[in-house]
Amino acid sequence: QVQLLESGGGMVQAGGSLRLTCAAPSYTSALYRMAWFRQAPGKERELVAQISRNARSANYEDFVAGRFTISRDAKNTVSLQMNSLKPEDTAVYYCAAAIGPFSTYDYWGQGTQVTVSS
Repeated sequence: QVQLLESGGGMVQAGGSLRLTCAAPSYTSALYRMAWFRQAPGKERELVAQISRNARSANYEDFVAGRFTISRDAKNTVSLQMNSLKPEDTAVYYCAAAIGPFSTYDYWGQGTQVTVSS
């Protein structure tokens, strides 16, 4: 099982910015869709944004559209730039990756905490 490695979480005041990065091990074959999910205390994990293999297509959930930007490179690294953060964005953020064009998300990171104070 491949473990994705996340970095960049932390604590920030409302209105601030953070950038999350997630990388797959160098021996991993090219991945298909990559995504960021999040899970707040007492809530279910939810999709935040996802990006296609060639990075030409990205989708965002309404609650982050216009504030977050997902990007990736050719080496299986995906990033999430988070601007105008709100206290309700506080959660553990997970990156995920699909190994096939029609598969669900197969690989996951361990999660990184993002805390936004008011």
